[in-house]
Amino acid sequence: MEKERETLQAWKERVGQELDRVMAFWLEHSHDREHGGFFTCLGRDGRVYDDLKYVWLQGRQVWMYCRLYRKLERFHRPELLDAAKAGGEFLLRHARVAPPEKKCAFVLTRDGRPVKVQRSIFSECFYTMAMNELWRVTAEARYQPHRDPGHRGGSQPKRRAPSVRPSREKRQLVLKRPKLPSGFQGRVFKSQSEAVDMMDQIVHWVREDPSGLGRPQLPGAVASESMAVPMMLLCLVEQLGEEDEELAGRYAQLGHWCARRILQHVQRDGQAVLENVSEDGEELSGCLGRHQNPGHALEAGWFLLRHSSRSGDAKLRAHVIDTFLLLPFRSGWDADHGGLFYFQDADGLCPTQLEWAMKLWWPHSEAMIAFLMGYSESGDPALLRLFYQVAEYTFRQFRDPEYGEWFGYLNREGKVALTIKGGPFKGCFHVPRCLAMCEEMLSALLSRLA
Repeated sequence: MEKERETLQAWKERVGQELDRVMAFWLEHSHDREHGGFFTCLGRDGRVYDDLKYVWLQGRQVWMYCRLYRKLERFHRPELLDAAKAGGEFLLRHARVAPPEKKCAFVLTRDGRPVKVQRSIFSECFYTMAMNELWRVTAEARYQPHRDPGHRGGSQPKRRAPSVRPSREKRQLVLKRPKLPSGFQGRVFKSQSEAVDMMDQIVHWVREDPSGLGRPQLPGAVASESMAVPMMLLCLVEQLGEEDEELAGRYAQLGHWCARRILQHVQRDGQAVLENVSEDGEELSGCLGRHQNPGHALEAGWFLLRHSSRSGDAKLRAHVIDTFLLLPFRSGWDADHGGLFYFQDADGLCPTQLEWAMKLWWPHSEAMIAFLMGYSESGDPALLRLFYQVAEYTFRQFRDPEYGEWFGYLNREGKVALTIKGGPFKGCFHVPRCLAMCEEMLSALLSRLA
């Protein structure tokens, strides 16, 4: 027991120190103090190599800053909150292509002019997460807009301020919040309304009418579902429902629907997690149907673990550990060189993606979260050993001891393939989210042993 405690304590300190180094990199190099928002195209030493701004990464960084500010005492710092507010302002002004329409750009110029739109929901999802988290760290409870619990998407309900008095604990939290600059309060209060409105629009696109995304319905296209869509919606259900009984109740059934849709991706008599299935949950033919992404399955695993915890469903928890944690790891771990393959083919054929054998930062971040959460929820020591295995590889291969942050792209042998620290897909999100969540879980585990 004492040796276990010492190992957990050592990893808690290691993870916490790394989180500090990673955040120092983004705080120093990514802030656009002229236009607001963040630079994410950063070289190894933090120099900006492109000033385009990617809306999903802007939203992720606002969310990350607010989350750290709210959850970890040492990040309760004015510069973090100020940068998050500046990023939120940039999103409110520029993210949506043609307000009042909800569709967000994928890429903006440095000063916020639209460059590219994707026919997907992901810019909008991270916009929603940013707005909700920004409201949580800045708005007073009495300004939270009224939410109609029967509303499920499409046209938006009218909103009014609730008449109920916030709890004593909530009032104390409000007193700790910094005074907002003149003119910003109305924007902050709007951010929660923006989050709820955008959430309803996303649900409408996914469950009722996707035409607003701009995807043409082609006669030869196979009707399929990517696991990313119900995963992302489940993430939003948790985000908006956290410590909010009204929204948690409003989106409870949506959460169960998302979980069922994700579970449909377990195919072949429970022996494979497939990235794409038909709309009725059947395996698809060809490369699309055989496509596997071990890191994504592991991320889905910890999303489902959180859902099973909220639902009190121990049977689901056990099923998720077996199918979304252990299966992807057994097939996806490279026995020769270590690390998780990026893509695989369920029949063992050569994947068609050029990067299939590369080792990327985010699957390993998700694996660390998944195995530590699995151990925290189940107490199975095998899962803790897998956390240590993945974490040792990740810290050894991805972190940059000279300039800070992590490299994102390694070749199969674990050598750095791209020296950039950020780009169109890598920003201030997966690494600090992983480190912050692992630090919190390790602290909780140590408290149990105390």
